[in-house]
Amino acid sequence: MHKPIRHIVMAILYIVPTPVGNMEDMTMRAIRVLKEADVVLAEDTRTSGILLKHFGISKPLLSHHKFNEHGTSAAIVERLLAGQTVALVSDAGTPGISDPGFFLVREAVRAGIEVQTLPGATAFVPALVSSGLPCDRFVFEGFLPQKKGRQSRIEALKDEERTIVFYESPYRVLKLLQQLAAVFGPDRQASACREISKIHEESVRGTLQELIAHFTETEPRGEFVVVVAGKG
Repeated sequence: MHKPIRHIVMAILYIVPTPVGNMEDMTMRAIRVLKEADVVLAEDTRTSGILLKHFGISKPLLSHHKFNEHGTSAAIVERLLAGQTVALVSDAGTPGISDPGFFLVREAVRAGIEVQTLPGATAFVPALVSSGLPCDRFVFEGFLPQKKGRQSRIEALKDEERTIVFYESPYRVLKLLQQLAAVFGPDRQASACREISKIHEESVRGTLQELIAHFTETEPRGEFVVVVAGKG
């Protein structure tokens, strides 16, 4: 007697960008995918709960962040292999870009699961394009290490000819500008963009020295994207 053939139905892991400031930046496709998903993985369930409520979406939320992603990814892959559709969101922007996401995507790909990443909001693209610096070729560095390895990473970028993009908090952005000026030179052109897509969005452009002077006099507020011209 032949054993019945077991059919494994695999669903899709969706990587869903969410607004970095303005709710109107949410795409129609992202809303549809979240409505159709069996479960939504959230960096912070409270933050994502507000987002889902805003768009009239009621779905189970599971916590998935940098502190637990190694422990939860295996169970999520099992859900996908069982046929569930899973959507991953972060607090703001595209998961995987300085946010949790890479590890789960890697494990899903290894398991042969289809991964679809939706186009959508991310902070560095508008900051880069509006900086006035060349954006045809660039290097995305994201957040530098806070302590160990920070200075050596900056030194390694000294001769980089492409435009360089950093993420930084308001508490360390002045320190970042000072460190960059010390290594790259105070006359290197740069742009510091804060509160992207929010009411108080602002881009400050000039040399690193001019940006240092500005944020010495004006207290930095909001999350920053710092864009620095390449060498030469």
